[in-house]
Amino acid sequence: MTVNQPSSRRVLGLSVQEWALVGITVIWGGTFLVVHTAMQHSGPWFFVGFRFLAAALFAAAIFWRSLRGITWREIGAGAAIGAAIYGGYGLQTAGLQTIDSSTSAFMTAFYVPLVPLLQWLVLRKPPRALTLVGAGLAFIGLLLVAGIGSRGIHLGEGEILTLVSTLPIAGEIILISLFGRRFDVGRLTVVQLLTASLLGFATMPAVGESIPAFDPVWLFAGIGMGLASGLIQLTMNWAQRSVSATRATIIYTGEPVWAGVVGRIAGERIPPLAILGAALIIAGTLLSELQPRRRNGRTAEDPDPEPRAGDPDPDASELGSRAGA
Repeated sequence: MTVNQPSSRRVLGLSVQEWALVGITVIWGGTFLVVHTAMQHSGPWFFVGFRFLAAALFAAAIFWRSLRGITWREIGAGAAIGAAIYGGYGLQTAGLQTIDSSTSAFMTAFYVPLVPLLQWLVLRKPPRALTLVGAGLAFIGLLLVAGIGSRGIHLGEGEILTLVSTLPIAGEIILISLFGRRFDVGRLTVVQLLTASLLGFATMPAVGESIPAFDPVWLFAGIGMGLASGLIQLTMNWAQRSVSATRATIIYTGEPVWAGVVGRIAGERIPPLAILGAALIIAGTLLSELQPRRRNGRTAEDPDPEPRAGDPDPDASELGSRAGA
């Protein structure tokens, strides 16, 4: 699949590609409410299986030519990423049965500062000081969003599941950074989406979940979520050819904000203390992604001052998938 080099046209200070990323953060924000609504008509694991089946079919329709000649190594890499997607989205979806979409979105954002901490443990890559400070701020904000009171922290089942979901979500980002540039993107995308779907369906008998009665709510929500996932992935692959990883991450922090706006319109109300916590999570996320610049204006992690036209951003693989519901 050939993608032309994006243009540099700017509108209101942002490039067309940056506006495209802003657009998909709005879609991400809305997905939390969609899933929360679907959970009133379907079990979480059936919905995870169904939505990622729809996404896999959508991706296969686009990348079917590249599926010819797929190797076992590509299947293994895609399956590993898919298992992480299954764990992250599955737990997050299960949590949305009992917590508001806004709370889920802000708690899920904690995965961003969590990624470099996991890289420290798994890849022995020590985080920068700003990353540690950002993770600390985000953790404090997480406690406020979860509901800390005079008797301590009150974590319900939904909050616990959502908090645990940030671990496989962060693991997904690390796996994408390891495999994303080694194998064909189309093949990886199809395999990981199909793996997440199969694991979702396979979990149903293990937890005693049955196939829900037919309802147009889960049907259209699942299909819509599948199409949205495919659209988001394609947009990111195109836009991040010219948008740096750091700038893209800053744009992505708008995801929980849009989720809060959509939730507010739908009637959800966030306590003032939780709003403060949400602000700390966003601040921590931004701070963890800031990179000190050298005197020549380049970041310390960017050794190539003039990348060739058409080359993908070296850090874009770590942002190749997001944690929207």
